[in-house]
Amino acid sequence: MSLLTRTLSIAAAAVLAGSLTAATAQAGTLDVAPPGANDWSCKPSAAHPYPVILVPGTFESMAKNWSTLSPYLKSAGYCVFALNYGETNGVYATAPVTKSAKELAPFVDAVRASTGAKKVDLVGHSQGGMMPRYYMGFLGGAKYVHHLVGIAPSNHGTKGLIVPPPDFLPPPNYTALNCASCADQQAGSAFMQKLNSIGDTVAGPSYTVISTVNDEVVIPYNSQFLNGPARQVTNLTIQDKCPADPIEHDQTPNDPVVHQIVAHALGKASGPADPAYQPSCI
Repeated sequence: MSLLTRTLSIAAAAVLAGSLTAATAQAGTLDVAPPGANDWSCKPSAAHPYPVILVPGTFESMAKNWSTLSPYLKSAGYCVFALNYGETNGVYATAPVTKSAKELAPFVDAVRASTGAKKVDLVGHSQGGMMPRYYMGFLGGAKYVHHLVGIAPSNHGTKGLIVPPPDFLPPPNYTALNCASCADQQAGSAFMQKLNSIGDTVAGPSYTVISTVNDEVVIPYNSQFLNGPARQVTNLTIQDKCPADPIEHDQTPNDPVVHQIVAHALGKASGPADPAYQPSCI
């Protein structure tokens, strides 16, 4: 091998190594927890006895979906955990919802084992606010959940189209969007019929739903609401509390008003959020 050939080979190897490192780093960032989440040494306090698990929505990673709510809850004294789930073609939360619910189950078990808590609180956005209902109703998860807080959840499906958010960036190996969960979340789908065949709620957990009239993804927005007794279910519309709040579907987890409502709901020793609770309109 000539000196020139050897030099070019070394240079090519260096470029390839750099490319692989960059690709690995990019893939790794998708699995990074949001600030404040997944401290597996955290032990719940008497004031906040239930660890909080954040469940992202369709197309979302935990790092992106919970970049503001996770540190907000952590600073309030909660043990916060988050997960990615339902990956297909490198895109999270696009697998069939039933499959994703089966991924949530062992994560709940791991959090309970790590913290010593008998139950957890679940806070989910969009699909992440609806999917836990399958875990609770069909996979025996109800006995492990204290409170489910859904932020713009697709509880009865949508009459619109579920499309990636404007800032969605598919991974390099992305070829086609095979989104089974999108089909599952259409109003009237076979999955939706099964999910709600046992009713909107199951015995045990409390439910709080937080919706925005500006939701352009899960429509109509009031289809997100759950039917159930007031002692178990509270449905809240953001604009009933803060009429000028312009927040839409994708950004609801980052809304300071939503942060306050979530913290209030989680702060209840029992039952859902107080319908009369008034957040500060920022």
